[in-house]
Order: sequence, then structure tokens, then C-alpha cells
Amino acid sequence: MQGRTVRRVSLVLAAATALTGVAACTSQDSSDGPGKDDRAAHGRTVEALRSAERATRRAASARVESTTTMGSLMSMTADGTIGWGDGITGTLTITYTGGTLADTMRRLGSTSMEARYLPDAYYARMGEKFAEQTGGRHWIRYAYEDLEALAGGSGAHLGDQMRTTTPNQSVKLLLASGDVRKVGEESVRGRPATHYSGTVAAEDVTYAALKKQLTEAGVTTETVDVWIDERNLLVKKVEKARMTTGRMTQTAHYGDYGVRVRAQRPPLSDTGDFDDLMQTKGATS
Repeated sequence: MQGRTVRRVSLVLAAATALTGVAACTSQDSSDGPGKDDRAAHGRTVEALRSAERATRRAASARVESTTTMGSLMSMTADGTIGWGDGITGTLTITYTGGTLADTMRRLGSTSMEARYLPDAYYARMGEKFAEQTGGRHWIRYAYEDLEALAGGSGAHLGDQMRTTTPNQSVKLLLASGDVRKVGEESVRGRPATHYSGTVAAEDVTYAALKKQLTEAGVTTETVDVWIDERNLLVKKVEKARMTTGRMTQTAHYGDYGVRVRAQRPPLSDTGDFDDLMQTKGATS
């Protein structure tokens, strides 16, 4: 495999990371104006969601299980723990189950990889075939600032976004919806929860960075559904949007709030920097 293929694989993984992040963007709270429900009911819904956002944020860590599809680019699952008490940290096992990205990973010998999140960077552990082309190094380090440079003007806030891609942000995004509403009481994995839903229109988002990011990703509207348990904690979320890369759907379940999270930085000798890989020319030995 030539150096340009190493660069292409690294670039595709970075782009997938960037695009997946759109599914959990941050947002400012919306006003308390009336929606489809009457003013009193809408006010109770907004207050309940604000309480859920605060409780979820304060929990500081959780176990996550998610599935994401993004047009023909990829479908993937993720399972692990993340923490957000002092910058995002965590370890996830990511498996690419379909799309062009899964085909690319399959050619490298494995469709599953370990991902580690630290406050300054994201690390992806590649397979042996990839390591053979990068001097025996198995890990790619994606500094958030390098991802911002990769994305150009549209990614100016990507690093900040990835550092704050936490469960409570989905609740904040829903609070930006003008039609946020309580759907009803339901069961999530055998436990009672309250279902809330809303649609966020990119043109109505007041936070300039988020609005630009959604617009340049081709997102005009995004539907957000969340389920909140009796402790005011987010236990499930579903986000759907139409993007330039196709339809995006992400479903995530959260549990074990307060779980201990570990994310050890990989050995430097076994790590290749994404920025260096992008500048590598010719064949890589």
C-alpha cells in the first residue's frame, strides 16, 4: 500500500469523525415562546429539559452504545465509556458495518478499531496491515486543531465541538427547537422514561458557529428525540438529518452514569500523527 493510500485512509477516518460530530452539535437554549402546545405545557416541557440537561451534565460520565448511518459513506456501532467532567475522555470500540468506509477498513484487515478520547486529541488504533505502512505504528493521533485545519472554513469550531460532544448536548440541541414537545411516557430497556421531540431548523439557530456548521454540511432541518428517566438523566436519543453525504441517523443509549472512565494515551513510539501522515509523500515503509 502506497503512502497516498495511507493518507487517504487517515483522511476518510478524520472526515467521518467530523461528520459524525454534527449529530451531537452544541447549541444555545431557545426562548420560552409558545410552540404547538399551549404556553403552560410548553413552559413545563422546557423546564423539564433544562433540568435534564443540568443533571446529565453533572453526572460527568456514562456508558454509551450507539449506531450511526450516514448515507453510503458509512454505518457504524460504538460501545464504551466517556467522561466529560474535565474535557472529554473515554474509550470506545467502533465497528464499521457498512458503506464505503467499512469497505476501506476491510481492505486493511479489520472493520473494528479502538478509539480513545483525551482532552487534546482523538486516537484511533488501526490494524496490522495499516501499521506495516506506517513504520509499525498502530495508532493515529488526531489533534482537534488539526481537524479544524482539515475542515477548512467550515471546521473552524470542529475542535471545540468534539471536545463537547457529550450526552447533555443533545438535550441542549432539542431546546433550540421551536416545536419541542412532550410525546409521552414510554419504556426504554425496561425502565420508565419520558419522551420529548422537536425539529431544529438551521436557519432558526441563533448560535452563529452551529448555524454555519449545519448549513455547510447541507443540513436544513434536524429532528431530535430524547428519553429522560426518573432521575432526570438522558437514557436514549435519536437524531436524524439530511446531509450532503446522505441521510444521517444516530441512535444512542446511555447508562451507568458516574462510571469510572479510563483513557490512556497510547505509546508515542506506536503512534503516528495525522498531520504528519497527511504530509508524507511517496511510499511508506
